[in-house]
Amino acid sequence: MSLAPTHDPAQQNTSSDNASGRAESSSILDFADDFIHRHLGPCDDETSQMLASLGFSSLEELTRATVPAEIRIDQEMDIPSSRGEREFLSALKTIASKNKVYRNCIGMGYTHTVTPPVILRNVLENPGWYTQYTPYQAEIAQGRLEALLNFQTMVADLTGLPLAGASLLDEATAAAEAMGMCVSIANHKKTGFYASDQCHPQTLSLLETRARGLGIDLKIGPIEEIDFDHGTGGLCGVLVQYPATDGQVFDYTDLARKASAAGCLTVAAADLLSLTLLKSPGTWGADICVGSAQRFGVPMGLGGPHAAFISTNDQYARKLPGRLIGVSKDSAGNRALRMAIQTREQHIRRDKATSNICTAQALLAIISSFYAVYHGPKGLRQIAERTAGYTGALAQGLRNLGHTILGDDRSDGNIVFDTIRIRLGKGRIHAARQVADAARERGINLREYDDGTLGVTLDETADRALVADLLAAFNFGHYTSLDIDALLEECRAEGRLDLGEFARQDEYLTHPVFNTHHSETQLLRYIFQLMGRDLSLAHTMIPLGSCTMKLNATSEMIPVTWPEFSEIHPFAPDTQWRGYTHMFRELERWLCEVTGLSAVSLQPNAGAQGEYTGLLVIRAYHEQMAAKAGTENKRTICLIPTSAHGTNPASAVMAGMKVVGIKCDDRGDIDLDDLRAKAEKHSDELSALMITYPSTHGVFEATVKEVCELIHSHGGQVYMDGANMNAQVGLTSPGKCGADVCHLNLHKTFCIPHGGGGPGMGPIAVAKQLVPFLPTHPVQRPDTAGEYAIGPVSAAPYGSPSILTISYVYIAMMGAAGLRKATQVAILNANYMAKRLSDHYDILYTDMGGHVAHEFIVDCRSFEKTAGIKIEDIAKRLMDYGFHGPTMSWPVPGTLMIEPTESESKDELDRFCDAMISIRAEIDAVADGSMDREDNPLKNSPHTVYEISRDDWDHPYSRDQAAWPAPWLRQAKFWPTVGRIDNTYGDRNLVCSCPPMEEY
Repeated sequence: MSLAPTHDPAQQNTSSDNASGRAESSSILDFADDFIHRHLGPCDDETSQMLASLGFSSLEELTRATVPAEIRIDQEMDIPSSRGEREFLSALKTIASKNKVYRNCIGMGYTHTVTPPVILRNVLENPGWYTQYTPYQAEIAQGRLEALLNFQTMVADLTGLPLAGASLLDEATAAAEAMGMCVSIANHKKTGFYASDQCHPQTLSLLETRARGLGIDLKIGPIEEIDFDHGTGGLCGVLVQYPATDGQVFDYTDLARKASAAGCLTVAAADLLSLTLLKSPGTWGADICVGSAQRFGVPMGLGGPHAAFISTNDQYARKLPGRLIGVSKDSAGNRALRMAIQTREQHIRRDKATSNICTAQALLAIISSFYAVYHGPKGLRQIAERTAGYTGALAQGLRNLGHTILGDDRSDGNIVFDTIRIRLGKGRIHAARQVADAARERGINLREYDDGTLGVTLDETADRALVADLLAAFNFGHYTSLDIDALLEECRAEGRLDLGEFARQDEYLTHPVFNTHHSETQLLRYIFQLMGRDLSLAHTMIPLGSCTMKLNATSEMIPVTWPEFSEIHPFAPDTQWRGYTHMFRELERWLCEVTGLSAVSLQPNAGAQGEYTGLLVIRAYHEQMAAKAGTENKRTICLIPTSAHGTNPASAVMAGMKVVGIKCDDRGDIDLDDLRAKAEKHSDELSALMITYPSTHGVFEATVKEVCELIHSHGGQVYMDGANMNAQVGLTSPGKCGADVCHLNLHKTFCIPHGGGGPGMGPIAVAKQLVPFLPTHPVQRPDTAGEYAIGPVSAAPYGSPSILTISYVYIAMMGAAGLRKATQVAILNANYMAKRLSDHYDILYTDMGGHVAHEFIVDCRSFEKTAGIKIEDIAKRLMDYGFHGPTMSWPVPGTLMIEPTESESKDELDRFCDAMISIRAEIDAVADGSMDREDNPLKNSPHTVYEISRDDWDHPYSRDQAAWPAPWLRQAKFWPTVGRIDNTYGDRNLVCSCPPMEEY
């Protein structure tokens, strides 16, 4: 097994590179498309000007001044030279052609779907939708919030439970989140959880992974054998699949009743499309419902990304993991949306959070919500009825061929929706492989069970030709003269399409938003109406510290929707996705090179998921070491600096560790004395230290190697949070610093767009001793899965593979020299801005030379005392200037953390600095009494068109100062559509689904 494969010799760099990463041209005829200067914001002249303002003559000189010599890497990474956009996309087409697009009838939670072209082009492929940040600044995210509110309403209606979240990562992890939610609702007094063996195998396996870390006593078995006394205190929850993984529909009403009587919650993993026909889980007694919205318009993409969902009853609102969109009001009393009850989230509750979830799947949830809006309740039902009809016709044809549909002998009738499981006719029990091969010869994949039965799942793309090919395959390669329509009528005549007591009786999606936009013109206008309410990278820079909102180049995005990448089932035979395999091996090798570590797992499908995975690997390593020594593992202490991301302590708790905080000194560095004392105190129990590098205070700590060596001396491992890798690539690496494992936010450093709060990817890289513990998968074992592999952490073996193409293209087009230069320019941009702003604001932390890394913290704490101005006022006022506010109050309360990235030009940096300097002048005017302390542009920001155009303007400052405080705003102005939102009102009056249409 090659964990870091050699790249294609054709891509070897055979000539010396210039600063841009391309070989020097000797002729005008050799000119090549240079992607690097397209990615980098500053041109050479701007770079020189900024360097000169800082007292440097070159980027290399800046690098030597900011990156400690002890960890600096001066040799070029072993990554091929930069390749042009047109050139590499052509090469990628050749790689993609190695993937074979079959008609996939495997099911298991993944199906083909039709992404309506109006949604494909105008949402999925539109930077106005995919380049926004998570909607923490709600006033400039109203369009996306409305689309997510539609998603919540859709899920709540279809599942029959009133409260739905704004998306989770995938169905299997959603089920695991529900399991943790059950434990939390039981106040951790019940540790038992029962899962039906009729759930999807990837879900069951992931539950086992999660249960080990949380100390949950998980039991998997037939639902008839459930024991409510299982585990300490009994069962806190039970999970069922609806319909079951083999397609059968069971009545769980009695189970839910018995569970409730035993103080146990019922969790249903449901198929959304089936719920347009089947009675909802809420009506038969489920307390929580989870699942995937993938078949609502999102391609399979070898497993992701897709939006999972979760819904529950209102009383569990504060236990619900993930994000929740709620209705509130703004300063003018108008309806406004926001993320509700954030006090339960990891960035506030840390180790006591409901989950470590940070990145959700907002973009995919938005696509699914538009899919429901476009089709409406009638259209969705028609799709479901058509799918069920083809399934019924196929089942009837198979019966006529002498095969048995499992469940046909049930006394209550075999109710199926889209999936059937077939036992071949008498004398043909051992011919399953022959049938599967006959199907593959016709370009169809079936599900193959270990007992010789076969599974078939149909979807909205099913047609007569597919059913005919399937029947031919089950007739051992011989086509028959069976009439598909006649089979359907025969099935109907026998009553097999009658859902009986399972039929849904109540209405759903009754809100006007789902019953209005059914023509393409209507939906197109609705999409752009909502998009106009959201600020994205298409408008301006988004300078959020620790978030790295850099360019998501169009050429990087193009391959995502190529059918060769998007239409592959995650459990298709690997012979059908050799192109993906090629990309995985190359990307793994490159990421090993970037991190200085030995192997990479691409499975974690979010940054926080990567944190959790890395800690599970460390835990497994310690368990194995203890086992070899014949002792019990006692290493469960995780040391975490107080400045760490909120997901860090939450991830540690999920991995079964106990968090011990480490102080930071006055410079923002790890307090070495405190670290030494606590490492010594917990030496025998020390599992890991979690650090971020450069630190969360925006500085390259000179003591990082000493810190890592200290932890190793006490038997611990060092986990490095990869959130700030944009300051490391090509200049240093986690391995060079001494770390043992790190996760990589591909949606930060490596250009996967944030998608308004997801998708993301968080693969982990590990040192040699941790390689044997990398995650596996029960259906498709990843090549990097180790000898002592932990269980799966995502539903699909490679997480969200279709967006890995983005990072793959980025690295290939930048090349080794380009990646290094991008890091240097990111550091240059941050230092240039910090220098410009230092005459007006205090820069909280710098290194001994007065420099920062790729981000910096502006200290605003004194303004509240001198002028009554809070950082929220500054962030909201920046909206009037057309900017997204920086990261607020983290890692230090009362501060703003700014990260410009390498993709912003000097003009844009200056524009933002000018806005901040202008705001400082306004703060001073309030402080010296020139402006009213309560009625001023900062306190009243942001200013909307509605407010500016009112006849009764009664503020002591002008409309011009309110709305056009800078000259560039006369040419291009982004208007917030609501005034400042009342967060408290929204939490006290929690509404998380679409309100009456007249309020829109």
